[in-house]
Amino acid sequence: MTGIAAGLTGFAVLLALMAVRVPIAVAMLSTGIGGYWLVNGTVPLLAYLKTNTFYQFSSYSLSVIPLFVLMGEFATHAGMSRALYRAAAAFLGRLRGGLAMATIGGSAAFGAICGSSLATAATMGQVALPEMRRYGYSGALSTGSVAAGGTLGILIPPSVILVLYALMTEQSIGKMFVAAMVPGILAALGYMLAIAWFVRRNPEAGPAAEPATRAEKFQAIRETWSIALIFLLVIVGMYRGWFTPTEGAAIGAFGTFVLAVLHGGLRLRGLLDCLQGTAKTTAMIFLIMLGAEMFNAFLSATQTPMLAAQAIVDSGLSPMLILLAILLLYLLMGCVMDSMSMLLLTVPIFYPIIAGLDFGMGREDTLIWFGILAVVVVEVGLITPPVGMNVFVINGMARDVPMIESFRGVLPFLISDFIRIAALVMVPGISLMLVRLLG
Repeated sequence: MTGIAAGLTGFAVLLALMAVRVPIAVAMLSTGIGGYWLVNGTVPLLAYLKTNTFYQFSSYSLSVIPLFVLMGEFATHAGMSRALYRAAAAFLGRLRGGLAMATIGGSAAFGAICGSSLATAATMGQVALPEMRRYGYSGALSTGSVAAGGTLGILIPPSVILVLYALMTEQSIGKMFVAAMVPGILAALGYMLAIAWFVRRNPEAGPAAEPATRAEKFQAIRETWSIALIFLLVIVGMYRGWFTPTEGAAIGAFGTFVLAVLHGGLRLRGLLDCLQGTAKTTAMIFLIMLGAEMFNAFLSATQTPMLAAQAIVDSGLSPMLILLAILLLYLLMGCVMDSMSMLLLTVPIFYPIIAGLDFGMGREDTLIWFGILAVVVVEVGLITPPVGMNVFVINGMARDVPMIESFRGVLPFLISDFIRIAALVMVPGISLMLVRLLG
């Protein structure tokens, strides 16, 4: 069997294991081990497992991941999602569809301290769904807005996905965070416009709530200023070099811990829950990383990535067509795979190809731009049928809403997403303007 045939067979086996609901980390790890053994033999496999596992997970830079996860756990237990939602609702609730817009605004703000899409969707769903149900919002708009708002957790920094991409491509974590700011804000604004269009066509789907008083608005701001301060300190501090990404994550975790104790009533039982949740999430991430690394080692042994890269370079296609083909593949894979597994599996294959193409920018700018595009497209996959993991999570919380209605509710947000992707592809400066401005 030729190398390329072995690589394609490995992909087929991986997809078959996923189809029978084998966990993605286990599927990648077992396929990678089996394929590497068939290509190289037993002794090289054992040597690789012995050395690579140690060197991969003994890296100091990886400590940033559990710290950001812990920051999100403290933020959840501190009730920050409720405070952020109340603040957004105080200013937007009086508009038609305003509570759905507040859900988007609250999700964007909570994503800035959580960094997980599913966690953002689930946490904001607990807060926003009962309130929208109380005011008679349609099931489609309420579940659709929460599911779409949750995707902002993967893009608004600090994001674990952006951290992993930066580590894999040897880019600055701070620059990746800054580059994601404008696309993240555009995503939130685009979702709010989608809601405005939705309620314009269906006014009864999102009736206006009572206007908040000036005192209520002031109280909402007073409850959330500390959250904004932590976010700005972490992002600006990392970018300006005041502290390393790991130090920034530790500062963010400590800040949210203090807020959780002072305002969220965090006690010993809650602290233990936060630590346990962090351990479980970190273990899941690291197991996926190990599985992806093993599978990519198998592919490298077959020379499949190098042969595929050379075939793409020799194809004569323009750099933009190659980029669009990769993004389309990401979109299709996002319908059946979770975002982290997909990026860990494909970035080692795709980023050398992108780095070798001429987009009229330097190598660093090209890789930052591609990273933002990849994360945005992966984000879209979280609400794209037939899987749409965010939609399934939120629909499970709103059991009275049919699944088809929830998917119908995310359609306006998908339209907004596709418009945003087109803008980011055609105008790289949208992603790079803050990096260049602050550089």
